[in-house]
Amino acid sequence: MRWWKQRREQTFFVAATLLLLTGSGLAVLGTQQAANATWAATTFLGLAYSTATLIAAARRHEASVDVIAWLALFGTLWVGEPLAGAVITLMLASGALLEARAQARARRELSALAERAPRNARRDTAAGPIEIPVGEVIIGDRLVVGSGEIVPVDGRLLGPAVLDESALTGEPIPVERRAGEDVRSGIVNAGQAVRLTATTTAEASTYAGVVRLVEQAQAQNAPFVRLADRVALAFVPVTLLLAGAAWALTGDPVRAVAVLVVATPCPLLLAAPIAIISGISRAARTGVIIKGGSALERLAAGRVLLLDKTGTLTAGRPALTDVVISGSGDLCADELLRLAASLDQSSAHVLAAAIVTAARDRRLRLSPAEQVVEHHGQGIQGVVDGHRVRLGKATGLAGIPMPAWMRHARRRAALDNSLTVFVAIDDVPAGVLLLEDPLRPQAPRMVRALRTAGITRVVLVTGDRADTADAVGRVVGVDTVHADCSPADKLALVREEQLHAPTIMVGDGINDAPALAAAGVGVALAARGVTASAEAADVVLTVDRITALADAILTARRCRTIALVSVAVGMGLSSVAMLVAAAGHLPPVAGAMLQEGIDVAAIAIALTALIPGRAHTVRLPSGDVTTLLRLYTEHQQVRPLVEQVRTVADDLDLPPYALRPVRELLEQLRERLLAHERAEEAELMPIMARALGGAETTSALSRTHAEIEHQIGRLHRLVDDLAGLPDVEDVTDIRRLLYGLYAVLRLHNAQEEEGVFSLVSQPSTP
Repeated sequence: MRWWKQRREQTFFVAATLLLLTGSGLAVLGTQQAANATWAATTFLGLAYSTATLIAAARRHEASVDVIAWLALFGTLWVGEPLAGAVITLMLASGALLEARAQARARRELSALAERAPRNARRDTAAGPIEIPVGEVIIGDRLVVGSGEIVPVDGRLLGPAVLDESALTGEPIPVERRAGEDVRSGIVNAGQAVRLTATTTAEASTYAGVVRLVEQAQAQNAPFVRLADRVALAFVPVTLLLAGAAWALTGDPVRAVAVLVVATPCPLLLAAPIAIISGISRAARTGVIIKGGSALERLAAGRVLLLDKTGTLTAGRPALTDVVISGSGDLCADELLRLAASLDQSSAHVLAAAIVTAARDRRLRLSPAEQVVEHHGQGIQGVVDGHRVRLGKATGLAGIPMPAWMRHARRRAALDNSLTVFVAIDDVPAGVLLLEDPLRPQAPRMVRALRTAGITRVVLVTGDRADTADAVGRVVGVDTVHADCSPADKLALVREEQLHAPTIMVGDGINDAPALAAAGVGVALAARGVTASAEAADVVLTVDRITALADAILTARRCRTIALVSVAVGMGLSSVAMLVAAAGHLPPVAGAMLQEGIDVAAIAIALTALIPGRAHTVRLPSGDVTTLLRLYTEHQQVRPLVEQVRTVADDLDLPPYALRPVRELLEQLRERLLAHERAEEAELMPIMARALGGAETTSALSRTHAEIEHQIGRLHRLVDDLAGLPDVEDVTDIRRLLYGLYAVLRLHNAQEEEGVFSLVSQPSTP
């Protein structure tokens, strides 16, 4: 039975073809009676197939346009046109085969996701790795993933790894992950064998969630497809009336049969679903799972976009932005960070992960911590390299007086909307770590791309405070900002916007799930795991690249247009053929052959949906991607130096004004920062010009490179001209140049991250 389900279209087509050819051969040999008998047998085969499909539709309580094909087959036998009946049978067989093959091809990307789901895992034991079913993995299991193997469940790396994440992200370039980073199931180990600790079960893992989303996507029909079915059914009485009129007016039943032969609405039955499924397939190839044709159509119709901020426009995870040290100068910023990160290795707190990541990015050597005690919600303390280290909130450092420089850092954090982690070394306040949730570099590009894709209004909806939300909204370029929103507020805003135009809501948190479910289309970001928001959404991005949404909208609109065109062309040609047949100029045999050609043309148009169309995502050669990632790594490494410019300027506040930190900073700027900027000018600018279209796209960044070098040169000349201790006016000039340089560097870095580094997905992950 299973074999028949898989091969019935092929078997039907082969049988119909052989019988038709056999009859034609007999006719050529002059045995017309045997030829007619063979063609009649072919027609009976078609009748049997049509009858089976009609019965199946009746059991599903669905009307079926196959009644026209059944009447046409019966009519050819009645009027003595068995050859026409045989051609109709071949038409039905070829249509069924084309539909099966086209849908199989269109669903290939979706099916491939489910088929490669990991089934086994290797548990690391004292006796060595033991292979077990993936369903037996429990949280905390230590697993081994060999080279070329699929990561079976979500986990945390115990060592560095090189991973191929293309199955989930669509990005072909393997990425390097550090020890302690979380990885998702379904990705492939592209390097040497690695070990990881399972953080979820198989059922709750990312890949299992993706497979569930795929199953939902495959189970739904589009409104347009259902509309096509209704139109096809409405076509039945029109066909019967025209066939009856042709017979009644002329008395020739052959004309009625000819009308029925060319009236089968295969273009509607086949072309529309193929185009829609092709669109879903095309989107899945780029890391966007669309849950069925209905979601694709609503995505194509969307005009108003509502965006959550945290995790959507921002990275959703804190990142270290600066290290403020005490005025005593006992510890440098790197040493303070090293001690803090060494202690935080023992903590599972999200801020601890950011601090440890920042220390590893700066290639600092971390030491084991001893006597670690963590007070949840307040902080952590322990001994590192003989020093008693305490981290946490200001209230968590009770009993330690807060000096003026620490209060200043706290005020600065409030102005920048940063998070603060206070550090005490041997019960003495030593520094403050500033962290913030950074804006995604590609967020402004995404909003611009969405507008060109047809979005007319962009609304930022967030639970964050108004000043922070307004700042993000200005940078990204939204039309309206709604801050301090609860989940109920977001739901009300979605319903209000839905009254005026079709809406698309984008979010990633559990609190976004109600709004995602209420929107015309809910879009969830699930690059870090399938959550409640992904389950509630209609569209799920498995890539950590939100520009993919603009490409998905373009794909949806293009495929909907292709579906309309294929149906219009097919039905238009069929209608013309019906009129010609009713007028007596198209005999049944010729009509059957013509209808076959119309079906093939309509399906061919529908299949063009699989061809890549216009997209906003820039595809770079692998060599350019490698260069971009290398330059971005250097870009990250000089970030602390940029922040040091402001720190040095801040420290020039009270006499005596020591210039040694300024001279040391200048040396670092010349040796590291200028070398990096020159490398970017030589290597980064050509890549940007090739990717985005000409040298004009790089002129602003090149001008900023020149300005940075000019300002560092001015500062260098000013400091070199000073002899002895500077006076107040000298310090004022130095601070003015330092603050100006800091502002230029911050703006320049943001422009580079948005303009060119956002072209690859790796930099978007802090």
